[in-house]
Amino acid sequence: MKFYDCAPAPSPRLVRMFIAEKGLSEAIETVEVDLREKEQMGEAFQAINPFLTVPTLETDDGMRFLTSNGCWRYLEETHPEPALLGTTITEKARIADAVWRAEQEGFLAVGEALRNTAKGMVDRALTGPHNYAQIAELGARGKQRVEHFFELLDSTLADQVFFAGDHFSAADIMAFVTVEFAGWLKLGLSEDATHARRWYDAVKARPSAAV
Repeated sequence: MKFYDCAPAPSPRLVRMFIAEKGLSEAIETVEVDLREKEQMGEAFQAINPFLTVPTLETDDGMRFLTSNGCWRYLEETHPEPALLGTTITEKARIADAVWRAEQEGFLAVGEALRNTAKGMVDRALTGPHNYAQIAELGARGKQRVEHFFELLDSTLADQVFFAGDHFSAADIMAFVTVEFAGWLKLGLSEDATHARRWYDAVKARPSAAV
């Protein structure tokens, strides 16, 4: 398999951590795509992923998965242990809910704020092959949404060890990368977010957090 990555970027880190948790880091070839130099916009990468984004996972038979969730699902089905998307019906549904919540209200909110305010992303307010103008109001709204997600994260973790229950899962990967991504905006967990900070320290200590 080949994993198309960009080390500084948050989106491929979601899959990089998943790969590390599965113990597959040495088994999957990594191809670095330089987003700062807009390598993803070139014809060579466009032939690999027409949406011009990473992560992209290419299987040995040439099939490609172009989203973090697609990559996760393929890796989970082909390498089921340790389970990161759940084992029972209830676990799978609960993790899916938590992943969606963290992605929609946290990860994408950070992206909304960053892409609508960063000088280097003028006319690139959304990823992909099309240019979109920045909207300053969306930048402000995105930051507010991130703060609300941090409050949700802390309250959720008051009654459970991990974001989707008692076991580490893909939901924790999504939430953890979101917290670190928010640092690009100089946003972070508040001092009184004791539950979220306890969880963050535990996830940060995992070897996969260092990849």
